[in-house]
Order: sequence, then C-alpha cells, then structure tokens
Amino acid sequence: MKVLSVIVPCYNEQESMPIFYKEIIKEAEKFKDQVVFEIIFVDDGSTDNSLQIARDLSDKDNRVKYLSFSRNFGKESAMYAGLQKATGDFLAIMDVDLQDPPDKLYEMYGYIKNDNYDCVATTRVTRQGEPQIRSFFAKCFYSIINKISKTQIVDGARDYRLMTRQMVNSILSLKEYNRFSKGIFSWVGYKTKLIEYQNVERVAGETKWSFWKLFVYSLEGIVAFSTVPLAIASFVGIGFCLIAFILICIIIAKTILFGDPVAGYPSMMCVIFLIGGIQLFCMGILGQYISKTYIETKNRPIYIIKEEK
Repeated sequence: MKVLSVIVPCYNEQESMPIFYKEIIKEAEKFKDQVVFEIIFVDDGSTDNSLQIARDLSDKDNRVKYLSFSRNFGKESAMYAGLQKATGDFLAIMDVDLQDPPDKLYEMYGYIKNDNYDCVATTRVTRQGEPQIRSFFAKCFYSIINKISKTQIVDGARDYRLMTRQMVNSILSLKEYNRFSKGIFSWVGYKTKLIEYQNVERVAGETKWSFWKLFVYSLEGIVAFSTVPLAIASFVGIGFCLIAFILICIIIAKTILFGDPVAGYPSMMCVIFLIGGIQLFCMGILGQYISKTYIETKNRPIYIIKEEK
C-alpha cells in the first residue's frame, strides 16, 4: 500500500499535540485499505513537554515518528526537515493547533487520486477571530508581493496542503537557507487545486507569530521572490538626481537674472535630511539583499537534528 505522510511542525505545543493526534487518527480511519498513515512531529526546539509527548505517542503508535532540533530554527526549517524525513507517496503539511482542519484531508486526497492534481492547497475565505490590524497588513502584503513578483501567491493561502512525491522532490531540490515556502510552492509549479474554508480558531495554546515576526517573514518573502525593491531604489536615485539638477539650474538662473540670494540654513537642512533619509532607505534595501546573499554563501545547514525516531 502507498503511504501518506503528515508533517506537523511543533513549537511549545504540549496542549495541542494530544488533541491533534486524536483528530488525525480519526481521519486516518477514512483511508482504511487505501493508504498507510505516517505522522511526523517536528519539534522545533520546544522548551515545554512537546518532545516528551512526541516520544510517548511514538512509543504507543508505530505510525508516529518525530524529529527534535538542537534549537529553534523556525517553522520553515521544520517543514523542510519533515519533508526530507517523510517516506510517503503523498505528503501533507499541517499545523498542530487544528487551524488546519483534518477533515479536509480525505477530500484533498480524492482530488489528487481521481482528478490527477499534483497538489491540493487550502485558503481561508475569512480571517474571523484574527486581529483586524493583522488582517489589514496581511492583505497589503499579498497585494504588494503579487504586483512586484512573477510568482503569484494566493491571498489567505495556508501551508496546509497535500502533495505528490514528485512535487515534494522538486521542493526539496531548492536548498536555499532563507526559505519562504508559500512562494516556493508556487514557484515549482505543478497542477494545484485550491480548497476554501472558514477560519478556525486554535484548539489550545497561543500563537507564536507576533506582529513583528510576521513583518520580518513578509520581508523574507519579498526579498526572496522579487528584485523590484532594488529597481525602486535605483529609480528613486535617478529621480532625485534630476530634481537636484533642475533646482541647481533654477538657483543659478535666479541669482544671475534677478540677484535673488540662495535660501538660507533652514531650507538647506531640510534638503540634507530628506536626501540623507532617501539614501539610507535605498542602502537599507540593498543591505537586505546583500545580507541574504551573505548568509546563503555560508552554506550553513537549514536545521540540526538532536534526536529522532
């Protein structure tokens, strides 16, 4: 029989893990005589009892495996590690907090099995229960990145998806250290089906994604899948050079023709601060790309495994 692997990144999720396990085992019953389930918990350097729970579940159920990192490497690394360890012919990525409904899995499998899709992904049609300011900035991010990047990312798309082994092998071939999986899933292509569902609240615990972490993650996505910010910095520089040239010509003309003195200290300081700010802004954009290139050239491992079963 073929194997369906479920990769579950976990970071301080001791409350959610037992509940998730019960739900995914119930879902596995629907697949009886079709596929064998493999459940892989990836402990991303948790400081609570998440690892011990994974050990206990693995001891009592041979379908359960786990990886434990030497420290917190982030969800992107956890997903990549899980995909590398998984042996399945079909592979799913799910959040342990049950915001990714397990009861969608059988429907997703049907699309791949019967309609020849390579991937079935999920997207939220609402963000009910999420802070409004976070929803607003999330929509802004998707709008911006889809305008400046050739790789289109669906607004509200989740990491929750079921993929074929062929697609996963293509994803694993992209070994970049700075990973933005939503973009990678789209970049590799393949025939993808989108399933919509209403937003679901966490079953237990608290989200580990603060506003600042999401902001940094969005910058990762923009830098990873677009060079438009570099072009913007170039055009801003050219524009200010033209403005400066025109102003110089105006000042010289006024001085020669009308004897009008050049404006004094306050206006000069305003111009200096404005130009200095624009220069630092453009240097910051350039610095983001240089820093990512610097980290990639170090060729450090994406994660380090301390324990696995």
